[in-house]
This record gives sequence, C-alpha cells and structure tokens, in this order.
Amino acid sequence: MLDSKDKKLLILLQNDSKKTTKQLAGELDLSVTAVFERIKKLEKQQVIDKYVALVDKTKLHKSFIVLCHVRLAQHKKEYISQFEKEIIQFPEVLECFHVSGDHDYILKICVRDIEEYRDFMVSKLTNLQHIASTQSSFMIKEVKNSTVIEP
Repeated sequence: MLDSKDKKLLILLQNDSKKTTKQLAGELDLSVTAVFERIKKLEKQQVIDKYVALVDKTKLHKSFIVLCHVRLAQHKKEYISQFEKEIIQFPEVLECFHVSGDHDYILKICVRDIEEYRDFMVSKLTNLQHIASTQSSFMIKEVKNSTVIEP
C-alpha cells in the first residue's frame, strides 16, 4: 500500500526523474537513505515500470499526429492476436488501444507529415490482413499531453 510520501515521491519522479535522491529527500522531508529505499521498493513492486526520456516531436520533425480508428473484418481470436502482434512492430504507432464501440482499435501514430502518413497507410497498415476499415483524424492542436498519473 502506498502512503502519502510514496504518492508524492511518484509525482515528483514523474515530473522529473533526473532529480537526485538528495533533491527528492529535501522536497519530501525524508533522509536520502529513506528516499532511496522507497524508490527501490516501488521499482521492486513494479509500481515504477521504467524510466524514459520524453522528446520534443517538433525537434525530431515528427509532429504530425494521427488517431486512426481500425475495424477488423471479424472479431475472431486469431484476427485479434495477429493484428496486435503485427501492429506493435510499427515504430510510427506510439499507442494502440483495443476499444469497445464502433471500432476495434484506436492507434496514435506519429509521423513527419501527411505524405509520410500516406506512405505508412499504403505500405504498412493496409497491408495487414483482416482490416475491414480505417478512419483517420489529424491533430490540429495538442491541448494536453501528460505522462503523470496521480496515485
């Protein structure tokens, strides 16, 4: 069970995981050793899954974001598992959600521009078996993008 210090520690780490244990200790009013032990405990419990660097999409010229809704031809287990196995291989697909409703999947795709998205659709996505239809929406403006989950 997480106590209030663990929760605050998680928020601090999600906002800046490069803070030193000493800096975190100062903000949490704990000893450096106590913070280190809490972090190790959260990692061991897999509450902290991994540490990553968040990059600026515009500086990498990959700021064209597409939400693509995918409908499979049928909801057969083999179709679902084949689609999921294949879609995770595409680096353009940042996120893939199996959803309820009119579509089966929502993909978050990050590419350079509309031309690169067209190439992705033609050479990769539509070459997958069992796709009945796709519907794409293009991001106009990113209003919120957070990686922080409140414990």
